[in-house]
Amino acid sequence: MLEVENMSLAYGNIEAVRGVSFTIVDGGIVALVGANGAGKSSTLNAISGLIPIKSGSIRIDGQSSAALKPHEITRRGIVQVPEGRRIFGRLSVEENLLIGAFSRTDHAAIAEDRDRMFELFPRLKERRRQVAGTLSGGEQQMVATARGLMARPRVLLMDEPSMGLAPLVVEQVFDTIQAINAAGTTVLLVEQNALMALEIAHHAYVMEHGEIVLEGPGAELAVDERVISIYLG
Repeated sequence: MLEVENMSLAYGNIEAVRGVSFTIVDGGIVALVGANGAGKSSTLNAISGLIPIKSGSIRIDGQSSAALKPHEITRRGIVQVPEGRRIFGRLSVEENLLIGAFSRTDHAAIAEDRDRMFELFPRLKERRRQVAGTLSGGEQQMVATARGLMARPRVLLMDEPSMGLAPLVVEQVFDTIQAINAAGTTVLLVEQNALMALEIAHHAYVMEHGEIVLEGPGAELAVDERVISIYLG
């Protein structure tokens, strides 16, 4: 479904990602973990078409995405929930969700999906007309996630969904990620909270200084001594 091959990218003269390769197939949760600045978010932004790559390739269903604009990548089913939520703070919760379906014209199905989001996130139903910028951090993460799901993604790219949230809320976020995956959406998860990410990931990649240094089943990496010593303390 999604293939990244030997991808490198740079910001000016600073190379942020070097020779990264991985494949995302239907049905799983794949985690990219590593320290801050390892290149995880840059990798997601490149997949989403937000930043150009220097070399290598990104392919969706076997076809290069190099010529596609971000909204066209979204239409191909690759949808990002960005770091820091980036909701539309002056719009209501419901308006934020409907913006997630901007590329769709199946109005009846959009309404059904909105109602499904309210079932997945009952708190948002209670606050559907509330200005989104007045919500708590955890509630704003719900809005950002629901907005992404409104595009009916095949692969949901989630960038640091637990950032800045209280421990109890973080647990709820990861429970939601598993529920989303169980409902049929593939998830590519970028997280600094390596332990929790590896606990739910079917497969995982460890990034360091812009390169993938380890990969394997999430459960195995969670008990790997190298991962524990470097990332989990």
